[in-house]
Amino acid sequence: MRGVSSFRTTIVRAVRGALAGLLAGFAALAVAELVAGLLRPAAGPVTVVGGAVIDRTPAAVKDFAIRTFGENDKVVLRLGILLVLALFAVALGVLALRYRRAGAAGVLVFGLVGAAAALSRPDSEGAADVLPSLAGTLAGAAVLYVLAGKATPAGSPSGVEGTGGGWSRRGFLTAATATAVAATGAGALGRALSGQRGRGALASRDRLALPAPASPAPPVPSGAQLKVPGIGAFTTSNRDFYRVDTALVVPKVDADAWRLRVHGKGVARPRSYTLDQLLARPLIERDITLACVSNEVGGPYVGNARWLGVPLTGLLSECGVMPPSKGGRADQLVARSVDGMTLGSPVEDVMDGRDAMLAVGMNGEPLPFDHGFPVRMLVPGLYGYVSACKWITDIELTTFDAYDPYWVKRAWARRAPIKTQSRIDTPKPFARPAVGTVVIAGVAWAQHRGITRVEVRVDDGPWQEADLAAQDSLDTWRQWSHRWQATPGGHTLSVRATDGTGAVQTEQRARTIPDGASGWHSVFVTVP
Repeated sequence: MRGVSSFRTTIVRAVRGALAGLLAGFAALAVAELVAGLLRPAAGPVTVVGGAVIDRTPAAVKDFAIRTFGENDKVVLRLGILLVLALFAVALGVLALRYRRAGAAGVLVFGLVGAAAALSRPDSEGAADVLPSLAGTLAGAAVLYVLAGKATPAGSPSGVEGTGGGWSRRGFLTAATATAVAATGAGALGRALSGQRGRGALASRDRLALPAPASPAPPVPSGAQLKVPGIGAFTTSNRDFYRVDTALVVPKVDADAWRLRVHGKGVARPRSYTLDQLLARPLIERDITLACVSNEVGGPYVGNARWLGVPLTGLLSECGVMPPSKGGRADQLVARSVDGMTLGSPVEDVMDGRDAMLAVGMNGEPLPFDHGFPVRMLVPGLYGYVSACKWITDIELTTFDAYDPYWVKRAWARRAPIKTQSRIDTPKPFARPAVGTVVIAGVAWAQHRGITRVEVRVDDGPWQEADLAAQDSLDTWRQWSHRWQATPGGHTLSVRATDGTGAVQTEQRARTIPDGASGWHSVFVTVP
């Protein structure tokens, strides 16, 4: 019986140690969030460590995360960080039962990791960014030291630290409850302060009235949207538009304080612009389809919207920039975001006459924060990672030889024109359509080249030309449909497109890395 009692005591102590560690971790994060709310929310330890993890994750792993978790990849990352922290907190709590100082010191190590991550971020504002991590871990270390003493019985075996404290069940629970309440209050206050800091940005967006475009987009042709159940909308709503970026926390930028700097090689007249100055310029309105380079064949990371913005060519010309074909010294435009992201675009493509713009509006309203408010860049015909900088704040003209932007450093291609692609929206994979007429339909895109033909194949039969919806512009996707006389059995449906240059979509499969996926999209269906 003595052995059973000793085992029970050991288990109870271990549970209390684990709880002490978890509470210490909770307190550390809560205090860190409070200090970050007072200073700069983006300097919070989970945010900076998560950003550091993203920066150091191999491109193939990032691509896997996007394929597997979609737009929830950042949520999964945050949960993963919290889970790792919780496991280490439990381990440190159990360690602190015997070695209180060692357990507390272990918490401090995590503070140093957070501080180092804060300083390594491209948007770091200096030494002040380490304060949330350091303050949080000091609080966590103190909590663990105290709770471990409460969880260690008086008269504990030789070599166990904290023998002078002793514990009672009531004493430990009282200390643990007080810690939980205080940490919850600190965390709530920190979140409130962070939210308060974002209210100015929210108010600036609410006040923003977009001017009418000097060059409005023509109406979308009535035949651009097919009346086929299951096919996506020609114009993607702001709510449904895909979001793929590296920001763990969406930047909330105050439009009144926002500035855009244009400078660098070949910029004869460097300038800085406010949002009001951009809005005072003649604006263009265009329907443009954007696509993410991480979009798999048949994937969802492509969308079409009506954008309002400042023509980028005119802005650059005003600063004295010329494309390389006209003697310009820079062949790469590097766009920087407020969170430190860098994207590199070919100057020649930006200034070749296409509707490259600094967008301020999306589908008739100011840009949503998720999509780059107050200003984002986009260049039709280029994948987003080389053209569509959100929350843009800086444009530097340089050369491809002189500078590698964020994604190029991670094995993606320097230049990335969008590949000709097509997708079957209906029927869905593994659908069970009835015998008879089945409408196969979807979308195809080849931005800045347009789609001139779409063909559908059933199993290994001949390619049959599909009916094309009306074309809006060369920069938007195009819907298509084909009426198939379905027969019983399993069938593979495939699609391919031809772009405006006469190039047929390749059958050759390629992964998304380094310059976008290729291949024909196919779905398998069973006709009962």
